[in-house]
Amino acid sequence: MAKKKAKRAKKTIKHSKSKKDLVASSTTSKWHAVPLKGSFMVLSILGFLISSYLISNKDYRLTFMIVFGVMFIASLVSMTKAPIINK
Repeated sequence: MAKKKAKRAKKTIKHSKSKKDLVASSTTSKWHAVPLKGSFMVLSILGFLISSYLISNKDYRLTFMIVFGVMFIASLVSMTKAPIINK
């Protein structure tokens, strides 16, 4: 069954585009930051503060602080690297 799927995939690649086009399209794509909402940053800050003060278990406290810290860093990256949207 897997051999049949591989053959079908090869046929569609041959008919759709040449191999040069496939290589060029995969190498020319770049990473783009997605603009996030301001509420995402507020939620990360509040979540970090609440988890640092109100959770008594040290393991859970550290885990939640890491998760909300990563969310905050993602919002900062989004704010600096996202394209400017004209309204």
